[in-house]
Amino acid sequence: MTIEKCINEFDVGDVIFEEGSTGRELYVVLDGEVEIAKVDGATKTVIISLGKGEFFGEMAVIDGSSRSATAIAASADTRVMRINHARFVYLVSQQPAFALMIMDALAKRLRASNDRTFGAAANL
Repeated sequence: MTIEKCINEFDVGDVIFEEGSTGRELYVVLDGEVEIAKVDGATKTVIISLGKGEFFGEMAVIDGSSRSATAIAASADTRVMRINHARFVYLVSQQPAFALMIMDALAKRLRASNDRTFGAAANL
């Protein structure tokens, strides 16, 4: 598969994937901005905004579970590159720095989530 077939373009508000959907792909932001959000009807709670060089969708590509949040393009001309499960496994096995980058990001995101969850609980 050529690299061009792995690149998708989105406009503001376009949904890249929805919470609960299945997916075995990780995405890298090439241009623009992507919001990872929890959506409940008309209410959208942004968890994180990601820009060029950042990635999302890593949990589903690692464990095959359904998407835990919705990914939405937040700027015009947002471009993302899809990395499917087979390519992800190859990169992790052949590029230790790539694997470490994924683990580092997961750890930081988990710490931030814990801070939000337990920080809010401590303020009650």
